[in-house]
Amino acid sequence: MKISFVIPAYNEEERVGACIDSIQKELQNTGLRNPYFSAEIIVVNNASTDRTKEVALGRSSDGQLMRVIDEPKKGLVMARQAGFDASTGELVANIDADVLLPAGWLSTVMRAFERDQQLVCLSGPFIYYDISRFSRAMVKVFYFFAFILYFITRFILHIGSMVQGGNFVIKRSAMLQVGGYDTSISFYGEDTDVARRMNKVGKVRWTFALPVYTSGRRFKGEGIITTSARYTVNYFWVTFFGRPFTNVYKDIRPSR
Repeated sequence: MKISFVIPAYNEEERVGACIDSIQKELQNTGLRNPYFSAEIIVVNNASTDRTKEVALGRSSDGQLMRVIDEPKKGLVMARQAGFDASTGELVANIDADVLLPAGWLSTVMRAFERDQQLVCLSGPFIYYDISRFSRAMVKVFYFFAFILYFITRFILHIGSMVQGGNFVIKRSAMLQVGGYDTSISFYGEDTDVARRMNKVGKVRWTFALPVYTSGRRFKGEGIITTSARYTVNYFWVTFFGRPFTNVYKDIRPSR
C-alpha cells in the first residue's frame, strides 16, 4: 500500500520544515517495522510570498519521496485538490503545515485501513502545544461535545460524520467517486463537507486514537470562544444544508 502526504502551505516558512521532519521520522520508523508500504510527501506551495518553497525543498533528500508543487490560486481547498491530483497513493493523508506527527500515527492509520475495507476516511483530534492550560481545558470540552455530535450525525441520523481538517486520511478511490474536494469552499466547513460526502460511499471514522500536535495560533488570534463557535456553526450548516455558513476567514500568519 502507498500513502501520499499532502501538506498545503501558505506562508509557512517558520513551520513547514518541522512538519516535514516529523513525517519523515515517522516514515523511517514505520518502514523499519513494515516494509510492505511506500510513501511520498507533497508540499503544495499555495501562493506563498515568503520562503516556504525554499524551506520545503531544503528538507528533500530523495526526489521521488518528497516533492514541492505550486498552486498559485490561494485557498486551502484549492491546495488540497492540487495535492490530491499530484499524488499517487491509495491513501492520501492531509496534514496541515503546522502539524507534528507523534510516534505511532502511521501505524494506527495502516492498521485501520487494513482491518476495515469499508473505511474511506480516518481522522483524529489536535493537541495544541502552545496554548494556555485554560484553553487546553476548553478544547477538551469542545471535543467532548463534538464527539457527541459525531455520534448522532453518523450513527443515529446517518447524514454525515466528522473530520478534523489538517489531520485526516482518505482513500483515493472514494474521493474520486465523490468528485474530489469542493473548491468553492474557502475555509470553514471544508472538512465537514469531506465527511458528509464520503459518508455516502463508505465509513468515515473519527477517533481519539489518532491525535497530532499543532499550533493554537488561530485560537490566539481570534479567541477560543469565537473560533470554536465558528467551527460548530459551520459543522451544522454543512451537515444539514450542504454549504458553509461562514464564507470568509482570517489569515493568522502575516503576508509578506
